Amino acid sequence: MDLFDLIGPVMIGPSSSHTAGAARIGITARMLLGEEIIRAEIGLHGSFAKTYRGHGTDRAIVGGLMGMQVDDERLRESLELAREVGLSVHFQRIVIRGAHPNTVRVTLTGASGRMLTMEAASVGGGNIEVHKIDGLGVNFTGKENTLIIRHTDTPGAISSVTGILARKRLNIANMQGYRRKAGGDAMMVLELDGIPEQEDIETIRRMPDVQGVTFLMRRGEQ
Repeated sequence: MDLFDLIGPVMIGPSSSHTAGAARIGITARMLLGEEIIRAEIGLHGSFAKTYRGHGTDRAIVGGLMGMQVDDERLRESLELAREVGLSVHFQRIVIRGAHPNTVRVTLTGASGRMLTMEAASVGGGNIEVHKIDGLGVNFTGKENTLIIRHTDTPGAISSVTGILARKRLNIANMQGYRRKAGGDAMMVLELDGIPEQEDIETIRRMPDVQGVTFLMRRGEQ
């Protein structure tokens, strides 16, 4: 537990879970896509689906998708700003079996045509949990320095990444690996004690069978 868990985030209200957490989901999805978003399909489950207009969840998610932080006053106007920049947004109510009541599924299309689907929940105090990326089950919060690597499941892929981090004396606090099947799409999620240099991230990005690399910096270190 850290200070943010005790007193909550500095944010645009009214709700840390329905507003601040929703904005962080949008920010995280934007970073994972890695480019400007031109279309967003947003599915809201449970409590999010029932109260999203009154609590500003819709504005918070869209603001996050546009790169606004949780204390950005422009969050209140994000739907109008999205229209001005040509970001097409569509909301719908959905049901996700067994999901947290504050869950959202976003499907994004970037300027290059690249697409991303992410499912995440706002779990209180502005904190989030990411549960799926492009249909692949994952589990991370983004509260720590987090390196997310999408790759093809091949022998030696994990050791190559950890070797790069070890040479730079970057300690791995926690590591999780996910894959659809042997030799198929896979993902590494590494929580780090430190911050990798951009050149180290680029080295990993150029590795064979790596499709994408995203680094999420711990809150308070941005």
